[in-house]
Amino acid sequence: MRRVRYEVSGGPEVLFTEDAAVPEPGPGELLVRTEAVGVTLPAVRKVREGAQPGPLGGEVAGTVEAVGEGVTGFAAGDRVTGLCFSHAYAERALLQEPMASAVPERASAVEAVALVRSGLVARGAYEAADPRPGDAVLVTAAAGAVGTLALQYAKAGGASRVVAAVSSAAKADFVRSLGADEVVLYGDASWGEPVDVVLDGVGGDLLTPAVRALAPRGRLVAFSSGGGTIDAYDLLVRSASAIGFQMAAVARSEPETYARWLGDVWELHRAGTLSPRVSAQVPLAAAARAHEMIESRSNLGKVVLIP
Repeated sequence: MRRVRYEVSGGPEVLFTEDAAVPEPGPGELLVRTEAVGVTLPAVRKVREGAQPGPLGGEVAGTVEAVGEGVTGFAAGDRVTGLCFSHAYAERALLQEPMASAVPERASAVEAVALVRSGLVARGAYEAADPRPGDAVLVTAAAGAVGTLALQYAKAGGASRVVAAVSSAAKADFVRSLGADEVVLYGDASWGEPVDVVLDGVGGDLLTPAVRALAPRGRLVAFSSGGGTIDAYDLLVRSASAIGFQMAAVARSEPETYARWLGDVWELHRAGTLSPRVSAQVPLAAAARAHEMIESRSNLGKVVLIP
């Protein structure tokens, strides 16, 4: 089979394609013939910043070819999607059973990788903020895979005002089409009237303006892999809260919650309330081009690799 990996950290140019043996599913694993692979910001950052090269993980969707010992919920021939922690950029990938979910017959593999993980992160981050009817909500990275769905969640959840924070004015019309009432740029001196909730998918230096955008008793939920530091005084003067959210932690420690959210994601998609946006479908061998899109922030929605 063909797969993409890297041996030294750096930009997209360090990615290369190689022939590799088809992996054998171990206990609790599914071997999936991939039809679509989602490119995630953590994977892009890992290539650029990681101290040690390792497998490129990400969302995958496709058909189960074999199952390992102990797998009871899936069989060969099932269509599945999920987050792969080993080599996802490949024609065959291994999924841990708790991370796998069935793809409805009506959905394509591309829709699945654009919807499931990003939709679960958006749903979980929004719920972590303890949203209340009439809250004003600001979403950073609003034109990205998670951000586009977080905007839709906030709108459907009864937010009085939804603000999209983006890197470029060229993205304004796009995020407005998803329900944003206002658009602000990262470099703006002010992000407008304070908001009750900030859902932050960027981290780093953006945490400071994100916290300062909060109204008294506001809540910031950080779900980015970008790290960063929050000044405790900025929280104190607003009586505000900062909350961390990681989807993988929920999947491992609260499987019932994960399953409930997953069902909600597919139901909202079926009802037309939640619609993933795909910015580009890129051949697996051109993975470097997909990473360039993420790094340059030129994508509007999800970037998907097609093996």
